[in-house]
Amino acid sequence: MSSREVLDRSQRTKINTVDDRNWYSQPRLCTHVDDEFLAQLTQLYRERIPAGGKVLDMCSSWISHLPPEVEYSEVVGHGLNAEELGKNRRLSRFFVKNLNENPTFAAEDQTYDAVLCCVSVQYLQRPEEVFAEVYRVLKPGGVFIVSFSNRMFYEKAISAWRDGTGFSRAQLVKQYFQCVSGFTKAEVITEVGVEPDDSVFGKLKRFMKRSSSDPFYAVVGYRNYRRIDA
Repeated sequence: MSSREVLDRSQRTKINTVDDRNWYSQPRLCTHVDDEFLAQLTQLYRERIPAGGKVLDMCSSWISHLPPEVEYSEVVGHGLNAEELGKNRRLSRFFVKNLNENPTFAAEDQTYDAVLCCVSVQYLQRPEEVFAEVYRVLKPGGVFIVSFSNRMFYEKAISAWRDGTGFSRAQLVKQYFQCVSGFTKAEVITEVGVEPDDSVFGKLKRFMKRSSSDPFYAVVGYRNYRRIDA
């Protein structure tokens, strides 16, 4: 389904070539971006994922960032560490798989209303195939939300990502969407409005906010109801 390759062989390389399953064998029970980033991501999920829908949380971890008050029919988690995924209370079930070895999902066509990928797209060495597979498992009108910041495990990020800028990385993810015929035009989002915390602590936090907070990027595309060939 992927109509063209975005990356050449050198752009897919990583500094650390240890097998990803082995490298992620130890659980990392931490958050990889700051609270402000996560608040924006949760709000974006609140706005774009239909309540009651079926969700695939791709490259998930010990915590999901779905809005706590919204119910979904099922949230399926994917990742590389079973211990982390087992601690994620939002997951109905999960599976462990290295998409850099086998970029497929054991799901029928048009299964999910939403697919999510939070701060992990930089590690995909076969992104064209993964995005084609996401397209396959999305229902018509289903949404794919890819979010990232400027943090990463540098030695495990692909060459095309490592030394880029926020703008160039957003454009790269847009190209991943564009290489699969059938997605809508990808939308880049760099800010999501969040209801301010008007408590004393919240006001102090805003006052003390530093420019070093994690920048927010999300690239969002939908599976067209009717396939449009590139």
